[in-house]
Amino acid sequence: MGLSIQQEEFGPEDFERFSRRLDESLEALRVVLARPGFGEGPTTIGAELELFLVDDRGFPLPMNQQVLARTKDPRVTLEMDRFNLEVNLRPGPLSGRPFTALEAELEDSLREVRRAAAAEGARVAVIGILPTLREADLGKGALTAQPRYRALNNAIRQRRGKPIEVAIRGDEEALTLAWDDTTLEGANTSFQLHLRVTPADFARLYNAAQLATAPALAISANSPLFLGRKLWDETRVALFRQSVDDRGEPGEGGFQPHGRVTFGHGWVREGAYELFAESVALHPPLLPVVGHESPLEHAASGRPPGLEELRLHQSTVWSWNRAVYDPKDAGHLRIELRALPAGPSVVDMVANGAFLLGLTLGLAERIDALLPALPFAHAAGNFIRASRRGLDAELLWPGESAPSPRVVPVVDLVRRLIPVAHRGLVSAGVAADEADRMLEVISRRVDTRRTGARWQRQVLTRLEAGMPRRDALAAMLERYLELTASGAPVHDWPVE
Repeated sequence: MGLSIQQEEFGPEDFERFSRRLDESLEALRVVLARPGFGEGPTTIGAELELFLVDDRGFPLPMNQQVLARTKDPRVTLEMDRFNLEVNLRPGPLSGRPFTALEAELEDSLREVRRAAAAEGARVAVIGILPTLREADLGKGALTAQPRYRALNNAIRQRRGKPIEVAIRGDEEALTLAWDDTTLEGANTSFQLHLRVTPADFARLYNAAQLATAPALAISANSPLFLGRKLWDETRVALFRQSVDDRGEPGEGGFQPHGRVTFGHGWVREGAYELFAESVALHPPLLPVVGHESPLEHAASGRPPGLEELRLHQSTVWSWNRAVYDPKDAGHLRIELRALPAGPSVVDMVANGAFLLGLTLGLAERIDALLPALPFAHAAGNFIRASRRGLDAELLWPGESAPSPRVVPVVDLVRRLIPVAHRGLVSAGVAADEADRMLEVISRRVDTRRTGARWQRQVLTRLEAGMPRRDALAAMLERYLELTASGAPVHDWPVE
């Protein structure tokens, strides 16, 4: 997002110039968003998938640049750590059979990455957090040798001024860790969706996405293990927030700035502009690279400005649901849905995405009635509870008749919400049988009480009865990789 990074150190004048350009970009964005017809067009969806490279024993293999060199597929890109890659899937229309198309695109891109990886003796693992990851696999040597990642690592370390502190407590075990760099971020991989929306619909759909994220995440959880500990069902949520925390000691009066990984600070009232303005107001720049384009001059010409500095800054503020401005296709807005984990299987990921998108669209139909019944703090709390407990979570949700929110077990809530998601998808033009097929995967997952996180916990417990945990983690991952390759959804995976 935004400008390419070629330098790794910056001076005060770079930050001053960049901050001025951010102010200009916000004004240009305001002009563009007020332009009649801006961002109109068919609703489309796109996706990104982050993944791990592993060796023949299932341990991280830091060879992403070598694997990337083996393919000419433009969908494949580098990620922060040397054992990570990302595939960026081509966007397509939401109407018709978008999830069939998304499945085919995922299968095709993963087939190509696996081919390239095999040429370097590597395998591909699609999982929220790699169970076999060890402390020795992380650290400065794990950082991908690119200026952008080194610059980002330097900036966060300089702003923080002390080691990164990780503290995660699960129901069974806990982890505390002090770390000197940002490579912990690479322990998290996700399946991110992009939904193109019009400026007029942005606030309504964004708020609906915020509301939908907790139940969708709970039923999709796939990250229960980190550094050999059993932690949250979606440990990624806690780990990512702490791994790129640039905040140092509290300032005068004990004030602590907002973290860069956030669920948000309130319901959106006006639209996308306020989220971009919020990012600029709350978060100091990390990568102050200034381009050649004058945002205001470009906006005045009637063309969509690149807003490269604003897009670059936005890429260093990791909201779980993020506003995206894109100058392509005459300029448009997207909502980037960032909370879902990678894996277990392709059909699982696509079904997770269908449920989240459908629920967002379905809830948006009555969002004005839902928001007063659920203060934003409760929605943010739901997100954390879903991350911690997965299928065992209990969420606060507006009642059918009573205005006050009620505590609902997530499995009961998801059953109630599947018809809402179906209605949202069909209303957006998705074929009814396509919606049926995707949401049946979610329904069967509820019936069997089996997510990727639940499967990992159950299989690890069985394996630990006969071997040390380190060996059990590796054996569990081998079963996971075999079952992923089979294409079967996780609710059909055996645990014996």
